[in-house]
Amino acid sequence: MKALLICLSITIVIAATVFGILQHPSFGRQMSKERIARIEQSPNYRDGTFHNMIPTPQFTGNKSMFGTLKDFIFNRPKNITPKTPIKAVKTDLHSLTTNRDWLVWFGHSSYLFCLNGKRYLVDPLLKMEFPVSVILHPFKGTDIYTPEDMPEIDVLIITHEHWDHLDYATLRDLRHKVKHVVCPLGVAEYIEYWGYSKDIISETDWGDNVVLNRDNAEDADIIHCLPSRHFSNRLFERNKTLWASFLVENGDRMVYIGGDGGYDDRFKQIYEQYGIVDLALMENGQYNEDWANIHLTPTDLEKAILDLKAKQIFTVHHDKFALARHPWNEPDSVAHSIADRDGITLLDQPIGTVVEY
Repeated sequence: MKALLICLSITIVIAATVFGILQHPSFGRQMSKERIARIEQSPNYRDGTFHNMIPTPQFTGNKSMFGTLKDFIFNRPKNITPKTPIKAVKTDLHSLTTNRDWLVWFGHSSYLFCLNGKRYLVDPLLKMEFPVSVILHPFKGTDIYTPEDMPEIDVLIITHEHWDHLDYATLRDLRHKVKHVVCPLGVAEYIEYWGYSKDIISETDWGDNVVLNRDNAEDADIIHCLPSRHFSNRLFERNKTLWASFLVENGDRMVYIGGDGGYDDRFKQIYEQYGIVDLALMENGQYNEDWANIHLTPTDLEKAILDLKAKQIFTVHHDKFALARHPWNEPDSVAHSIADRDGITLLDQPIGTVVEY
């Protein structure tokens, strides 16, 4: 009887602890009926979940799902993390003028760019608070930018809800600096919960266009929400929110935000519909043969770049976290090999470097 009571007490404590953790704002809240109703109208939403344009099994290797997860957790080669701090530059972002177009990358998929006088911040992960600090561990030397370092942001763009792209602590501390937010369907539930006014959030489906500064045609920002080939899950529920890429158009210049996602013909379709973009931010890293459909492998990255035909390329999704088993510096070698082989203008530079495009 005593042993039973001890086991019951331990179970209650564990359950209470888990319940308490899940109340943290990072995990979001139940989606509103109004948001669910809108989601259900999406042509990309069927049978209770969002779907990619083509069938996309998440696991693609010869191993079972259990085997894939086991390898991911326990088969961690030593060279997936650097032995010395990553080279990075601490730039005073407040001092950067907006009369020229530039990009500053903060590692992984977080970056700030200026296009025709407007500042766009993409997928910022600039704080390492609980619970993300348990999940993600930045390489030494990479965690040097904070929300306090950010200037005023004209448009915050979130590509999807994964922990390495949508961060509660960062968005909490940026709230007073952001003029407008653009995100895929469902993701706004988090952002509103975290204190952002729904009046400044544009929640988009693939094919939607957000037009800002509409009264000034010469200075209008057009943000096109475009497909990606990925998935979503913040915790238990899968594909309840949408994932996306974006094309930002202002004046005669365009920047493509690739987000996360495996290869399909969307890159060719973007070129055919919009023409040659000035700069494309392409996912390069965290790939593996076991999940080749949902991240760009080196071979597929090259195909995507050639399909898109952008004037200039900057690759992201590397140099900060080890979320796969490839050597930590392999994405850099991959990008330069592609550029050399195909005559691509590659702008990749260390974290924090100001790159004009």
